[in-house]
Amino acid sequence: MKKLWIGLLGILAVSMSCKNAPVEFGQVCSVKLTNVEFTKSLNNAQENATVVNDTLTLRSDARRDNFCDPDGKLSNNTAPVLLAKVNNLQPFTLTAKVTPTFIETYDAGALYVYLNEKLWVKFAFERDERARTRIVTVRTIGTSDDNNHDVIDSTGVYMKITSDTKTIAYYYSLDNVSWQLVRLYRNDYPAEIWVGPSAQSPLGEGNSVIFTECSLVDSCVKDFRLGI
Repeated sequence: MKKLWIGLLGILAVSMSCKNAPVEFGQVCSVKLTNVEFTKSLNNAQENATVVNDTLTLRSDARRDNFCDPDGKLSNNTAPVLLAKVNNLQPFTLTAKVTPTFIETYDAGALYVYLNEKLWVKFAFERDERARTRIVTVRTIGTSDDNNHDVIDSTGVYMKITSDTKTIAYYYSLDNVSWQLVRLYRNDYPAEIWVGPSAQSPLGEGNSVIFTECSLVDSCVKDFRLGI
């Protein structure tokens, strides 16, 4: 009986260890842009990335997207994403100017907060169903929501994700000076998270996105309403 209990405890310990172990995803890579090094690649992002003079061009092949459809019909987890590890116990801010090549509906460039394939946020500059380009957020907790925000009459837009460890917020700007709040919620993510750029072309034949003025720092905005 004693041996049986020891065996059962051993199985339980292994089970708990597996449950608490970090989820492995993507491929190890090294893509350096300004002061940021992206060390994880999802869906062959590294092979689709080119860096020249602090400018990253990230290409999406045809029919690539990240979306966990509530009814399962449109689910697709194939978009290339480059990721840098962030210590979520400290403040951080990720900023980049995002300039997609808009051809087909839902073509987009995006910044991500990513933990695993069922827990992430996509902050996108996207072409909508009426051929307008707008800010979009998709928060995924098992399944994805879908939020269309302001229409942007510009080829590129500055995008920013910031956290003071308690709150995480998303902003856009046309001039990198005046910022518009898009979304804000409690930061209840674990100590280790990942952030980075992505490209997508869910209905099209492909899309290239240019990322410039990229920065990842260990500080946050002072005013969460104004984004500065």
